[in-house]
Amino acid sequence: MTLLSVRRNELTGAPSRALRYLPTSALLLDLAIVATVGLLAITGRRRLPIFENAADVSSNLTVAGPLVVLGWILVIAFMGGYRNDVFGAGTDEYKRVLNASLVTAGLLGVSCYLAKFSLSRGFFLLLFAVGVPSLILGRYSLRRTVHEARRQGKLQYRVAIAGLPSHVDEIAAVLRRESWLGYHVVGALTPAHDLNEVTGSGIPVIGSCEEATSVVKTSDLDIIFFAGGALSSANQLRKIAWDLEQQDVQVVVAPSVTDVSGERVRVRPVGGLPLIHIDPPRATDAARWGKRLFDVVSSTLLLIAFAPLFAIAAARIKVADGGPIFFPQTRIGRNGGEFRCLKFRSMVVDAEARLAALQVAEGYEGGLFKMKDDPRITKPGRWLRRYSLDELPQLWNVLRGEMSLVGPRPPLPLEVATYHTDTRRRLRVRPGMTGLWQVSGRSDLSWSEAIRLDLYYVDNWSMLQDLNILTKTVGAVFSRRGAY
Repeated sequence: MTLLSVRRNELTGAPSRALRYLPTSALLLDLAIVATVGLLAITGRRRLPIFENAADVSSNLTVAGPLVVLGWILVIAFMGGYRNDVFGAGTDEYKRVLNASLVTAGLLGVSCYLAKFSLSRGFFLLLFAVGVPSLILGRYSLRRTVHEARRQGKLQYRVAIAGLPSHVDEIAAVLRRESWLGYHVVGALTPAHDLNEVTGSGIPVIGSCEEATSVVKTSDLDIIFFAGGALSSANQLRKIAWDLEQQDVQVVVAPSVTDVSGERVRVRPVGGLPLIHIDPPRATDAARWGKRLFDVVSSTLLLIAFAPLFAIAAARIKVADGGPIFFPQTRIGRNGGEFRCLKFRSMVVDAEARLAALQVAEGYEGGLFKMKDDPRITKPGRWLRRYSLDELPQLWNVLRGEMSLVGPRPPLPLEVATYHTDTRRRLRVRPGMTGLWQVSGRSDLSWSEAIRLDLYYVDNWSMLQDLNILTKTVGAVFSRRGAY
């Protein structure tokens, strides 16, 4: 038995068979939601004041109700709402459920009209007005449950990546970082001329790209990724797909592109050749009037709403040591311009003078300096930082146009002086009070990871993403993860 065969046997184990029950789980969840909403619609239809006719049509609903529930589920199934590949990521799952629900409502209305069936309008309105959001929410809850299970090492897809070792490591790093996807990389397939037993990042080589078909069959894989350098021609991939058509294995071609949002990617098959179109980065979009208008209105309302909290925080700071309430600090804004970033003072008055000694003691080498038990933080400062209240005065910076509610973290001039050319892209938009860096771990993130998230935000900005970040910020603040 060769060393390669031994390695394959060591890595071969039973993949997560619970994955096959995801469609069934979604089906049972949808069935329970639609049935429950149907019962609520039957009992609540008379309470709708918009319909004058409250005639008793319970006998009709006894017949139509179960048929509607069954028909709704069948339409979702017909439109692909229970396919294995729609679960876990993307918006396709939600779109299929929504479109199926709209089709069901249309078919039901037309059928009742043509058959002259007396269906309660109150029942119809309640059923779909409550049922559609409930189905979407149910699928969202199921997805969150699946993501959490995957982060704990459950519901995993067994994955092999074929390609040059450098490309394999690049893709594996993304899959490892996004653990919620559930892709467990069990091995790599490299070109035959590569004689290494592991890739640079430590992924074991379980075969060569040329024998991908046999490795898939013997290693009980769920998915095989083909990265750069894996294939010598398009015909080779087609032949592999033919060889694997009887196997329950997904074939995925991974282009050498990372940190690009789905909104910027379009796939257009031309003459049987799938062409991937990538739209330009959206850094300029993030500076347009729509985002600015949202910042002005929101910061004004928040300044008014948080006025009592401002007063409490100011009083606690002043009483603690009699020092200044605010700590204005020079930060770098859009296009490299300097501005005075406002914060509630959370440290002792001579905090800046003590900084150099602390950096030496902590072995500081560059980037953002943070330490968990910083001795310079005052007692009210710990309370302010715990819930990020020290940053509330930055709402004034947002109102003045120096910052945005959402964006990259505002850097210090010393940090910007060390930026490489790529890193300076984060200065193309206004810095934000919150951003991907905050909802992804805040101070627990490494410097390189924080920069990666900032650049992703700059290149892939959308208003929907801003709203999503603002929503997640509330959870990040109250969870206090990375807040120090």
